[in-house]
Amino acid sequence: MKYVQAWSIWTILCSFLMGIQFPSQLHAKEPVASDKVLEIFQQPADKTQAAKLLSVFDLASLKQLPQQTFTTHTPWYKKPVTFTGPLLRDVLNTAKVKGTTITAVGLDEYKAKLPFSDAEKFDLIVAHSLNGKQMGPKNKGPLFVVYPYDSRKELQSVLYYQRSVWQLKGLIVE
Repeated sequence: MKYVQAWSIWTILCSFLMGIQFPSQLHAKEPVASDKVLEIFQQPADKTQAAKLLSVFDLASLKQLPQQTFTTHTPWYKKPVTFTGPLLRDVLNTAKVKGTTITAVGLDEYKAKLPFSDAEKFDLIVAHSLNGKQMGPKNKGPLFVVYPYDSRKELQSVLYYQRSVWQLKGLIVE
């Protein structure tokens, strides 16, 4: 037991000295309104070129957009939960970005591709609140791309669950 504790302390000390951040250490604090929480990039058709940063949102600017709230069942919670946030299409319109595909990227580098048309077809949101409370990294925040699963039977499938990204940090539009 002492060996495990010593190894853990040694690992944390070495990672601190080397500047390494483990996923559990990333964005460990609860977000505040001025925190930059979402970056939106436009990927040029020529994939050899780097994606261009178009917009950076903090929590306050996301909360200034029109807000949507819905309650839905999810595979991640036992009971229905209530999400609040701006519609993804409003976020994309504010960033003045268009395309055919959106890659949503989480803090842990999980990536999900979703058709740009999903933002128009469904009222999916960039949720910042869960059951009326600001989401933090310990409860899938600070942002979560989430579909209103209970609004349509077709949304209650693995396809749409996989397109939902918690701990969202960026959107890359192609």
